[in-house]
Amino acid sequence: MNQLVERFLRYTSFDTQSDENSVTFPSTSKQLVLGKQLVKELAELGVSDAQIDTNGYVTATVPANCENADRVPVLAFLAHMDTSPDASGAGVKPRIVHGYAGTDIVLNTENGLVLSPRDFPDLLEYQGQDLIVTDGTTLLGADDKAGIAEIMTALAYMLAHPEVHHGVIKVAFTPDEEVGQGVDRFDVEKFGATYSYTLDGDKLGGLEYENFNAASADFSIIGKSIHPGTAKGIMKNAALIGAELTALFPADETPRATEKYNGFYHLTSITGTCERAEVKYIIRDHDRHRFELRKSTTGAICDFLNAKYGEGTVSVRVRDTYYNMRDIIEQHMLLIDVARNVMEHLGITPIIKPIRGGTDGARLSYMGLPCPNLFTGGHNYHGPLEYVVIQSMEKAVQVVVGIAEAFAASGSPQD
Repeated sequence: MNQLVERFLRYTSFDTQSDENSVTFPSTSKQLVLGKQLVKELAELGVSDAQIDTNGYVTATVPANCENADRVPVLAFLAHMDTSPDASGAGVKPRIVHGYAGTDIVLNTENGLVLSPRDFPDLLEYQGQDLIVTDGTTLLGADDKAGIAEIMTALAYMLAHPEVHHGVIKVAFTPDEEVGQGVDRFDVEKFGATYSYTLDGDKLGGLEYENFNAASADFSIIGKSIHPGTAKGIMKNAALIGAELTALFPADETPRATEKYNGFYHLTSITGTCERAEVKYIIRDHDRHRFELRKSTTGAICDFLNAKYGEGTVSVRVRDTYYNMRDIIEQHMLLIDVARNVMEHLGITPIIKPIRGGTDGARLSYMGLPCPNLFTGGHNYHGPLEYVVIQSMEKAVQVVVGIAEAFAASGSPQD
Protein backbone atom coordinates (compact mmCIF):
# COMPACT_ATOMS: atom_id res chain seq x y z
CA MET A 1 0.00 0.00 0.00
CA ASN A 2 1.44 3.40 -0.94
CA GLN A 3 2.08 6.15 1.58
CA LEU A 4 -0.73 8.33 0.26
CA VAL A 5 -3.36 5.66 0.93
CA GLU A 6 -1.78 4.77 4.29
CA ARG A 7 -1.98 8.41 5.35
CA PHE A 8 -5.56 8.77 4.25
CA LEU A 9 -6.70 5.61 6.02
CA ARG A 10 -4.89 6.69 9.16
CA TYR A 11 -6.57 10.10 9.15
CA THR A 12 -10.03 8.60 8.68
CA SER A 13 -9.56 6.75 11.99
CA PHE A 14 -9.75 10.11 13.79
CA ASP A 15 -13.27 11.30 14.62
CA THR A 16 -13.08 15.02 13.79
CA GLN A 17 -16.75 15.89 13.32
CA SER A 18 -17.43 19.58 13.99
CA ASP A 19 -20.50 20.85 15.87
CA GLU A 20 -22.59 23.73 14.53
CA ASN A 21 -24.22 24.23 17.96
CA SER A 22 -20.98 24.54 19.90
CA VAL A 23 -19.88 27.84 21.44
CA THR A 24 -16.18 26.89 21.56
CA PHE A 25 -13.44 27.27 18.95
CA PRO A 26 -12.70 24.86 17.54
CA SER A 27 -16.21 23.54 17.95
CA THR A 28 -14.98 20.11 19.08
CA SER A 29 -11.78 19.28 20.93
CA LYS A 30 -11.38 15.99 19.05
CA GLN A 31 -10.22 17.92 16.00
CA LEU A 32 -7.14 18.88 17.99
CA VAL A 33 -6.18 15.22 18.31
CA LEU A 34 -5.73 14.92 14.55
CA GLY A 35 -4.01 18.31 14.51
CA LYS A 36 -1.37 17.11 16.98
CA GLN A 37 -0.84 13.97 14.92
CA LEU A 38 -0.24 16.07 11.82
CA VAL A 39 2.32 18.22 13.66
CA LYS A 40 4.11 15.03 14.71
CA GLU A 41 4.17 13.73 11.14
CA LEU A 42 5.37 17.05 9.74
CA ALA A 43 8.22 17.07 12.24
CA GLU A 44 9.12 13.51 11.22
CA LEU A 45 9.31 14.70 7.61
CA GLY A 46 11.87 17.28 8.70
CA VAL A 47 9.67 20.38 8.84
CA SER A 48 11.15 22.35 11.72
CA ASP A 49 8.41 24.89 12.43
CA ALA A 50 5.32 22.64 12.43
CA GLN A 51 2.93 23.69 15.16
CA ILE A 52 -0.68 23.75 16.29
CA ASP A 53 -1.91 26.90 18.01
CA THR A 54 -4.60 27.35 20.65
CA ASN A 55 -7.25 27.79 17.96
CA GLY A 56 -6.42 24.44 16.38
CA TYR A 57 -4.63 25.74 13.28
CA VAL A 58 -1.78 23.51 12.11
CA THR A 59 0.85 25.41 10.14
CA ALA A 60 4.25 24.60 8.72
CA THR A 61 6.85 25.90 6.26
CA VAL A 62 9.07 24.16 3.73
CA PRO A 63 12.02 26.43 2.84
CA ALA A 64 12.73 27.32 -0.78
CA ASN A 65 15.38 25.39 -2.69
CA CYS A 66 15.33 27.26 -5.99
CA GLU A 67 17.40 30.10 -7.40
CA ASN A 68 16.09 33.63 -6.94
CA ALA A 69 13.78 32.35 -4.22
CA ASP A 70 13.18 35.89 -3.02
CA ARG A 71 11.46 36.62 -6.35
CA VAL A 72 9.06 33.65 -6.11
CA PRO A 73 5.78 34.24 -4.28
CA VAL A 74 5.25 32.30 -1.08
CA LEU A 75 2.77 29.58 -1.99
CA ALA A 76 0.38 27.82 0.42
CA PHE A 77 -1.78 24.70 0.33
CA LEU A 78 -4.66 24.24 2.77
CA ALA A 79 -7.18 21.58 3.78
CA HIS A 80 -9.61 21.24 6.67
CA MET A 81 -9.51 18.64 9.42
CA ASP A 82 -13.17 18.48 10.42
CA THR A 83 -15.86 16.31 8.91
CA SER A 84 -19.50 17.24 8.43
CA PRO A 85 -22.07 17.17 11.24
CA ASP A 86 -24.48 15.65 8.69
CA ALA A 87 -23.29 12.08 9.34
CA SER A 88 -21.24 10.27 11.95
CA GLY A 89 -17.46 10.39 11.62
CA ALA A 90 -16.79 7.97 14.48
CA GLY A 91 -15.59 4.43 13.91
CA VAL A 92 -15.06 4.86 10.17
CA LYS A 93 -14.36 1.49 8.52
CA PRO A 94 -12.98 2.20 5.04
CA ARG A 95 -12.65 -0.55 2.43
CA ILE A 96 -10.61 -0.57 -0.76
CA VAL A 97 -12.36 -1.81 -3.90
CA HIS A 98 -9.55 -2.86 -6.23
CA GLY A 99 -10.15 -2.63 -9.98
CA TYR A 100 -13.74 -1.43 -9.82
CA ALA A 101 -15.80 -3.48 -12.28
CA GLY A 102 -18.53 -0.94 -13.00
CA THR A 103 -21.18 -2.81 -11.01
CA ASP A 104 -23.06 -2.18 -7.77
CA ILE A 105 -20.93 -2.02 -4.62
CA VAL A 106 -22.73 -3.44 -1.58
CA LEU A 107 -21.60 -1.27 1.32
CA ASN A 108 -23.72 -2.84 4.03
CA THR A 109 -25.86 -5.97 3.75
CA GLU A 110 -27.68 -5.32 7.04
CA ASN A 111 -29.09 -1.93 6.04
CA GLY A 112 -29.16 -2.73 2.33
CA LEU A 113 -27.00 0.23 1.37
CA VAL A 114 -25.61 -0.02 -2.16
CA LEU A 115 -23.36 2.34 -4.10
CA SER A 116 -24.68 1.98 -7.63
CA PRO A 117 -23.76 3.54 -10.99
CA ARG A 118 -27.51 3.76 -11.65
CA ASP A 119 -27.68 6.45 -8.99
CA PHE A 120 -24.15 7.80 -9.47
CA PRO A 121 -23.12 7.51 -13.15
CA ASP A 122 -19.71 9.07 -12.40
CA LEU A 123 -18.72 5.67 -11.02
CA LEU A 124 -18.50 4.31 -14.55
CA GLU A 125 -15.66 6.71 -15.29
CA TYR A 126 -13.51 4.81 -12.79
CA GLN A 127 -13.79 1.26 -14.08
CA GLY A 128 -10.51 -0.54 -13.51
CA GLN A 129 -9.44 1.97 -10.89
CA ASP A 130 -9.31 1.60 -7.11
CA LEU A 131 -11.95 3.14 -4.85
CA ILE A 132 -12.10 3.62 -1.11
CA VAL A 133 -15.64 3.30 0.25
CA THR A 134 -17.40 3.21 3.63
CA ASP A 135 -19.11 0.32 5.39
CA GLY A 136 -22.41 2.15 5.03
CA THR A 137 -22.71 3.33 8.64
CA THR A 138 -20.60 6.52 8.60
CA LEU A 139 -19.23 9.02 6.17
CA LEU A 140 -15.74 8.33 4.84
CA GLY A 141 -14.07 11.65 5.57
CA ALA A 142 -12.49 12.29 2.17
CA ASP A 143 -13.90 15.77 2.70
CA ASP A 144 -11.29 16.78 3.56
CA LYS A 145 -8.90 14.15 4.81
CA ALA A 146 -8.11 13.29 1.22
CA GLY A 147 -6.88 16.86 0.82
CA ILE A 148 -4.75 16.56 3.95
CA ALA A 149 -3.23 13.26 2.82
CA GLU A 150 -2.46 14.69 -0.61
CA ILE A 151 -0.74 17.79 0.77
CA MET A 152 1.27 15.74 3.26
CA THR A 153 2.34 13.30 0.53
CA ALA A 154 3.32 16.15 -1.79
CA LEU A 155 5.43 17.70 0.97
CA ALA A 156 7.07 14.37 1.69
CA TYR A 157 7.92 13.99 -2.01
CA MET A 158 9.40 17.47 -2.32
CA LEU A 159 11.47 17.05 0.84
CA ALA A 160 12.78 13.68 -0.36
CA HIS A 161 13.57 14.98 -3.87
CA PRO A 162 15.63 18.17 -3.71
CA GLU A 163 15.84 18.14 -7.50
CA VAL A 164 12.20 19.33 -7.41
CA HIS A 165 12.73 23.09 -7.24
CA HIS A 166 10.21 25.25 -5.41
CA GLY A 167 9.90 28.50 -3.53
CA VAL A 168 8.80 28.80 0.08
CA ILE A 169 5.84 26.46 0.66
CA LYS A 170 3.39 27.02 3.48
CA VAL A 171 0.75 24.56 4.62
CA ALA A 172 -2.23 24.98 6.92
CA PHE A 173 -4.79 22.51 8.21
CA THR A 174 -7.84 24.20 9.65
CA PRO A 175 -10.73 23.18 11.93
CA ASP A 176 -14.46 23.87 11.60
CA GLU A 177 -14.76 24.47 7.86
CA GLU A 178 -17.95 22.42 7.74
CA VAL A 179 -19.69 24.72 10.22
CA GLY A 180 -18.65 27.89 8.40
CA GLN A 181 -16.08 29.23 10.84
CA GLY A 182 -12.89 27.55 9.68
CA VAL A 183 -10.85 30.72 9.23
CA ASP A 184 -12.59 32.93 11.79
CA ARG A 185 -9.35 33.29 13.75
CA PHE A 186 -6.79 32.60 11.04
CA ASP A 187 -4.02 35.22 10.96
CA VAL A 188 -3.35 35.72 7.24
CA GLU A 189 -0.63 38.31 7.80
CA LYS A 190 1.27 36.11 10.25
CA PHE A 191 0.90 33.09 7.95
CA GLY A 192 2.87 35.00 5.33
CA ALA A 193 1.70 33.45 2.05
CA THR A 194 1.19 35.41 -1.16
CA TYR A 195 -1.06 32.91 -2.94
CA SER A 196 -2.77 29.73 -1.87
CA TYR A 197 -4.91 26.80 -2.96
CA THR A 198 -7.34 24.73 -0.95
CA LEU A 199 -7.57 21.03 -1.75
CA ASP A 200 -11.24 20.64 -0.94
CA GLY A 201 -12.84 19.82 -4.27
CA ASP A 202 -14.14 16.56 -5.63
CA LYS A 203 -13.90 15.06 -9.12
CA LEU A 204 -10.56 14.67 -10.94
CA GLY A 205 -9.70 17.91 -12.75
CA GLY A 206 -11.81 20.20 -10.60
CA LEU A 207 -10.48 23.76 -10.58
CA GLU A 208 -12.85 26.16 -8.88
CA TYR A 209 -12.78 29.88 -8.28
CA GLU A 210 -16.48 30.69 -8.11
CA ASN A 211 -18.71 29.90 -5.18
CA PHE A 212 -22.02 30.99 -3.71
CA ASN A 213 -22.62 34.20 -1.88
CA ALA A 214 -24.09 32.91 1.36
CA ALA A 215 -26.31 34.18 4.16
CA SER A 216 -28.49 32.81 6.93
CA ALA A 217 -32.00 34.06 7.70
CA ASP A 218 -33.42 33.25 11.14
CA PHE A 219 -37.10 34.08 11.62
CA SER A 220 -38.66 34.52 15.07
CA ILE A 221 -42.43 34.35 15.39
CA ILE A 222 -44.36 35.47 18.49
CA GLY A 223 -47.83 34.04 18.81
CA LYS A 224 -50.68 34.48 21.26
CA SER A 225 -51.88 31.38 23.08
CA ILE A 226 -55.37 31.03 24.46
CA HIS A 227 -57.72 28.14 25.08
CA PRO A 228 -58.81 26.90 21.64
CA GLY A 229 -62.42 26.87 22.77
CA THR A 230 -62.42 30.65 23.12
CA ALA A 231 -59.73 31.50 20.57
CA LYS A 232 -61.83 33.03 17.77
CA GLY A 233 -60.33 36.34 16.69
CA ILE A 234 -57.68 36.22 19.44
CA MET A 235 -55.28 33.28 19.00
CA LYS A 236 -52.15 33.67 16.89
CA ASN A 237 -50.62 30.23 16.37
CA ALA A 238 -46.90 30.89 15.89
CA ALA A 239 -46.21 27.38 14.57
CA LEU A 240 -48.99 27.73 11.99
CA ILE A 241 -47.67 31.13 10.94
CA GLY A 242 -44.26 29.51 10.56
CA ALA A 243 -45.71 26.96 8.18
CA GLU A 244 -47.40 29.77 6.24
CA LEU A 245 -44.08 31.62 6.11
CA THR A 246 -42.36 28.71 4.37
CA ALA A 247 -45.08 28.65 1.71
CA LEU A 248 -44.27 32.25 0.77
CA PHE A 249 -40.85 31.29 -0.61
CA PRO A 250 -40.70 30.26 -4.29
CA ALA A 251 -41.31 26.51 -4.47
CA ASP A 252 -39.01 26.09 -7.47
CA GLU A 253 -36.02 27.82 -5.84
CA THR A 254 -34.92 25.10 -3.45
CA PRO A 255 -31.77 22.94 -3.61
CA ARG A 256 -33.82 20.07 -5.03
CA ALA A 257 -34.95 22.20 -7.96
CA THR A 258 -31.76 24.06 -8.85
CA GLU A 259 -28.30 23.44 -10.34
CA LYS A 260 -25.27 25.19 -11.86
CA TYR A 261 -25.65 28.96 -11.39
CA ASN A 262 -29.18 28.83 -9.96
CA GLY A 263 -29.45 30.13 -6.41
CA PHE A 264 -31.89 28.93 -3.77
CA TYR A 265 -33.58 29.29 -0.42
CA HIS A 266 -33.05 26.28 1.82
CA LEU A 267 -35.20 25.58 4.88
CA THR A 268 -32.86 24.09 7.48
CA SER A 269 -35.21 23.89 10.46
CA ILE A 270 -38.68 24.80 11.69
CA THR A 271 -39.70 24.45 15.32
CA GLY A 272 -42.44 25.94 17.43
CA THR A 273 -45.58 25.97 19.51
CA CYS A 274 -48.63 28.19 19.53
CA GLU A 275 -46.74 30.71 21.64
CA ARG A 276 -43.44 30.92 19.76
CA ALA A 277 -41.77 29.50 16.65
CA GLU A 278 -38.48 29.69 14.80
CA VAL A 279 -37.83 29.14 11.11
CA LYS A 280 -34.27 29.00 9.75
CA TYR A 281 -33.15 29.36 6.15
CA ILE A 282 -29.88 29.61 4.31
CA ILE A 283 -29.72 31.76 1.17
CA ARG A 284 -27.36 31.10 -1.73
CA ASP A 285 -26.65 32.75 -5.09
CA HIS A 286 -23.55 33.19 -7.27
CA ASP A 287 -24.68 36.60 -8.50
CA ARG A 288 -24.25 39.34 -5.90
CA HIS A 289 -27.24 41.41 -7.10
CA ARG A 290 -29.59 38.42 -7.04
CA PHE A 291 -28.15 37.49 -3.64
CA GLU A 292 -29.13 40.89 -2.25
CA LEU A 293 -32.60 40.55 -3.76
CA ARG A 294 -33.01 37.17 -2.09
CA LYS A 295 -32.11 38.68 1.27
CA SER A 296 -34.63 41.48 0.74
CA THR A 297 -37.31 38.84 0.11
CA THR A 298 -37.03 37.78 3.74
CA GLY A 299 -37.90 41.32 4.83
CA ALA A 300 -40.84 41.45 2.44
CA ILE A 301 -42.18 38.21 3.90
CA CYS A 302 -41.95 39.68 7.39
CA ASP A 303 -43.80 42.80 6.25
CA PHE A 304 -46.59 40.74 4.68
CA LEU A 305 -47.12 38.57 7.75
CA ASN A 306 -46.93 41.51 10.16
CA ALA A 307 -49.57 43.34 8.11
CA LYS A 308 -51.76 40.24 8.36
CA TYR A 309 -51.19 39.28 12.01
CA GLY A 310 -50.02 42.49 13.67
CA GLU A 311 -46.77 44.40 13.91
CA GLY A 312 -44.03 42.55 15.74
CA THR A 313 -45.39 39.08 15.04
CA VAL A 314 -42.51 38.09 12.75
CA SER A 315 -38.92 39.32 12.71
CA VAL A 316 -35.85 38.10 10.84
CA ARG A 317 -32.10 38.24 11.42
CA VAL A 318 -30.08 38.02 8.22
CA ARG A 319 -26.34 37.45 8.43
CA ASP A 320 -23.87 37.16 5.57
CA THR A 321 -21.59 34.13 5.79
CA TYR A 322 -19.24 34.38 2.81
CA TYR A 323 -19.04 35.84 -0.69
CA ASN A 324 -18.18 34.65 -4.18
CA MET A 325 -14.39 34.54 -4.45
CA ARG A 326 -14.57 35.13 -8.21
CA ASP A 327 -14.43 38.89 -7.64
CA ILE A 328 -11.04 38.44 -5.95
CA ILE A 329 -9.55 35.63 -8.05
CA GLU A 330 -10.24 37.46 -11.30
CA GLN A 331 -7.60 39.94 -10.13
CA HIS A 332 -5.12 37.03 -9.79
CA MET A 333 -5.88 34.76 -12.73
CA LEU A 334 -2.27 33.58 -12.70
CA LEU A 335 -3.41 31.09 -10.07
CA ILE A 336 -5.92 29.56 -12.46
CA ASP A 337 -3.59 29.66 -15.47
CA VAL A 338 -0.79 27.88 -13.61
CA ALA A 339 -3.08 25.17 -12.23
CA ARG A 340 -4.71 24.64 -15.62
CA ASN A 341 -1.35 24.31 -17.38
CA VAL A 342 -0.06 21.86 -14.78
CA MET A 343 -3.16 19.68 -15.10
CA GLU A 344 -2.98 19.64 -18.88
CA HIS A 345 0.71 18.73 -18.74
CA LEU A 346 -0.24 15.77 -16.51
CA GLY A 347 -2.94 14.66 -18.94
CA ILE A 348 -5.78 15.88 -16.71
CA THR A 349 -8.68 17.74 -18.30
CA PRO A 350 -9.38 20.80 -16.14
CA ILE A 351 -13.02 21.14 -15.10
CA ILE A 352 -13.69 24.76 -14.26
CA LYS A 353 -17.10 25.01 -12.67
CA PRO A 354 -18.85 27.00 -9.95
CA ILE A 355 -18.93 25.56 -6.44
CA ARG A 356 -22.47 25.11 -5.17
CA GLY A 357 -21.24 25.77 -1.68
CA GLY A 358 -18.30 27.48 -0.06
CA THR A 359 -14.74 26.78 1.07
CA ASP A 360 -12.26 28.29 3.47
CA GLY A 361 -10.65 29.69 0.32
CA ALA A 362 -13.62 31.94 -0.36
CA ARG A 363 -13.21 33.71 2.95
CA LEU A 364 -9.42 33.71 2.78
CA SER A 365 -9.62 35.43 -0.60
CA TYR A 366 -11.51 38.31 0.99
CA MET A 367 -9.03 38.32 3.89
CA GLY A 368 -6.16 39.08 1.52
CA LEU A 369 -5.02 35.57 0.53
CA PRO A 370 -6.33 34.64 -2.96
CA CYS A 371 -7.26 30.97 -2.74
CA PRO A 372 -8.97 28.92 -5.49
CA ASN A 373 -9.89 25.29 -4.96
CA LEU A 374 -8.41 22.05 -6.36
CA PHE A 375 -9.88 18.55 -6.68
CA THR A 376 -9.16 15.74 -4.22
CA GLY A 377 -10.82 12.80 -6.00
CA GLY A 378 -13.71 12.41 -3.56
CA HIS A 379 -17.41 12.02 -4.34
CA ASN A 380 -20.77 11.99 -2.50
CA TYR A 381 -19.55 13.94 0.50
CA HIS A 382 -21.33 14.18 3.87
CA GLY A 383 -22.87 10.72 3.93
CA PRO A 384 -22.28 6.96 3.92
CA LEU A 385 -22.26 6.80 0.09
CA GLU A 386 -19.02 8.81 0.03
CA TYR A 387 -16.09 7.38 -1.89
CA VAL A 388 -12.69 8.49 -3.16
CA VAL A 389 -10.67 7.34 -6.18
CA ILE A 390 -7.07 6.44 -5.35
CA GLN A 391 -5.72 7.26 -8.82
CA SER A 392 -7.36 10.72 -8.62
CA MET A 393 -5.73 11.27 -5.24
CA GLU A 394 -2.36 10.41 -6.76
CA LYS A 395 -3.00 12.94 -9.53
CA ALA A 396 -3.82 15.59 -6.92
CA VAL A 397 -0.40 15.03 -5.33
CA GLN A 398 1.24 15.50 -8.72
CA VAL A 399 -0.72 18.72 -9.27
CA VAL A 400 0.46 20.16 -5.95
CA VAL A 401 4.08 19.36 -6.77
CA GLY A 402 3.64 20.66 -10.32
CA ILE A 403 2.20 23.96 -9.17
CA ALA A 404 5.08 24.47 -6.75
CA GLU A 405 7.57 23.75 -9.55
CA ALA A 406 5.77 26.02 -12.00
CA PHE A 407 5.93 29.03 -9.70
CA ALA A 408 9.64 28.45 -9.08
CA ALA A 409 10.45 27.88 -12.76
CA SER A 410 8.87 31.16 -13.88
CA GLY A 411 11.20 33.07 -11.57
CA SER A 412 8.87 35.88 -10.61
CA PRO A 413 5.26 34.99 -11.46
CA GLN A 414 3.36 38.06 -10.34
CA ASP A 415 -0.01 39.37 -11.45
